[in-house]
Amino acid sequence: MKTLRKKDTRVPRRPLLWLAAALLFTLPPMFGTLPSWVPLLFLIALAAKFWMEPKGYRLRSLIWKLVFVALILSLLFFSYGSLRGMEPGVSLIVLLTSVKILEAHTAREFHIMIMVAWILCLCGFFLSQNLAIALCLLIAFALLLVALIQFHRGLSSAFWPPIRIAAKLLAQAVPLIILLFLFFPRINTGLRFQIAPQRGASAGFSDRLSPGSVAVLANSSAAAFRAEFPDGKIPPLSAMYWRGVVMWHGEGLEWKAPAGPAALPRTSQGPPRGEAIRQWITIEPHDAHWMFALDWPVNSPSGAVLAPGNYLWSNQPIHKPRRYEVTSYPEIPNNRLHSREREPLLQVPASISPAARALAQSWATEKPNPRAIVNKALEFFRTQGFHYSFSPGQYGKNDLDEFLFHRRLGFCEHYAASFATLMRLAGIPARVVTGYLGGEYNEIGHFFLVRQADAHAWCEVWFPDSGWERVDPTAVVAPDRVNLGVNFFLERRAATGQLDNTQSAFARQLARWPIFGRARLGWQTLSYAWDTRVLSFDGDEQASFFASLGMAGHRPIFFIVGTLSFATALLTLYAGWTHLRTRPGGNRVKIMYETFCRKAARLGASRNPSEGPLDFSVRATRLLPNESERIRRIANTYIALRYAPAPDPMMLEQFAKEVNAFVRAS
Repeated sequence: MKTLRKKDTRVPRRPLLWLAAALLFTLPPMFGTLPSWVPLLFLIALAAKFWMEPKGYRLRSLIWKLVFVALILSLLFFSYGSLRGMEPGVSLIVLLTSVKILEAHTAREFHIMIMVAWILCLCGFFLSQNLAIALCLLIAFALLLVALIQFHRGLSSAFWPPIRIAAKLLAQAVPLIILLFLFFPRINTGLRFQIAPQRGASAGFSDRLSPGSVAVLANSSAAAFRAEFPDGKIPPLSAMYWRGVVMWHGEGLEWKAPAGPAALPRTSQGPPRGEAIRQWITIEPHDAHWMFALDWPVNSPSGAVLAPGNYLWSNQPIHKPRRYEVTSYPEIPNNRLHSREREPLLQVPASISPAARALAQSWATEKPNPRAIVNKALEFFRTQGFHYSFSPGQYGKNDLDEFLFHRRLGFCEHYAASFATLMRLAGIPARVVTGYLGGEYNEIGHFFLVRQADAHAWCEVWFPDSGWERVDPTAVVAPDRVNLGVNFFLERRAATGQLDNTQSAFARQLARWPIFGRARLGWQTLSYAWDTRVLSFDGDEQASFFASLGMAGHRPIFFIVGTLSFATALLTLYAGWTHLRTRPGGNRVKIMYETFCRKAARLGASRNPSEGPLDFSVRATRLLPNESERIRRIANTYIALRYAPAPDPMMLEQFAKEVNAFVRAS
């Protein structure tokens, strides 16, 4: 094996290939979070490097380096407006790494690139912590280790040894990683680290409802949250209304929620009715305050409040996956509505057309009973040619009239908003609720996955005899959407040629294959376990873990000392075990080689403490030319014996004879 010497400044191609593969696996977190031109420039720099390397080209000019840096800073300021924040900082690191890729040429620069690539792995976790990204970054970390090992093996062409060594090192680190993960103290309060990028509250719902605001989510397969029913009380799919945002202020087809719970009037309500349904919710980060629970939640998790209107509001924006427990009841009576509460629930804008007002008034005149008015309105939507569409198009300035009397084409937000407005015009208190409907059951992990595509809006009206009740006008226009879920509804529309969303027929056909379906459910289960068992392992979870071990109430410092002591004991035992299992003959080889070195020193060729056998033999043959052949044989045999899995007995005897002959020589 030819080793790399200090004068060999160029890095061999194979370590560069391993490094390039590792850098490619650091890219996935950048897509979707950083501007697309950032990872694109990174890929261009990587491709340019492999074009330049065989030709001996590299970025040498200081002027060009400064030009690239100035261009990078200008682009970042143009995209972000400043360099403050997580995303601008990570983008800057990625782009400066691109410049370093073009510059790197020597062994020293290769080591710098390895260190920078490990920093990119850390930045990837800052951008996203989901399971797919974690696996990509783990692969990148392992490939960087392989690249480093390959580099130090010199020009050896062997492919598998660096991989085996890297795998062994990672396997040896796993027990320590697990110990630190379980026992290192977690801090829940008093210190907050904001590592998630600021996406704004756009990854899902907002506090405003307008035509198209929910329909735009219908094609998104992104997860909104996952729900478990630990008591096994699972409601029917058609009753899985996941309550999110309650909107009180309406202007035709546009509705908005108050600024926060404090802006809502506190309403009185009676004790809940029906059977309690307990849920464990693991919500995805959306950088807003709302949380979700089945109708109707009666308690608030830690760090949240139960706002008027019975919806959950987090005290802090949700920047990372959060797991919480909540209990809901199917009905909460509220048959008292004071005038100060009733007045804002009947407000309508002055811009509502006479036609809409006349329609609502005709129902109120014909059927003064509130339930009869609701039924008349539902009958209107059922019989007047309304259609449910994922892409209803844009509505004009008079959107309410255009929807009710002309186009009659809309998604759930059109029906919920228009129905609530008509109820207020008829003198019935009404409000709009947005959230999700249904979900996909995972039979492997025993949880429901609720996607953004399950987004839904419905209406609530107030009856004097029972209080607030849910009325979903979508159910009379597209009953399959409510009763069977969005997936079945889309499949039925696709089968009849009525599908108007963008998901391909091939993707739907692929989803029907059993092996693909099982693999998808298995991946969802793994992702859910990652979110609930790893990402959600905070101070409270750690305290529960300690309590299960009978160590509740102990101070964190004791766990640190105990963990370090245990790790030290393990390392000591491992070192002792390694020493005891030293290969037979290994000590004898070392002793004979030291004898050879002492004789060579007496003859004028002293070995430096940091000098390896190959370098020492080269220098010793120059100083002792009469013994050059024997010195080479001794060095080569020593290397073969020292690093072989088990020393060959015949080679060992030959080595002893060579050393003895050298020692006896004058």
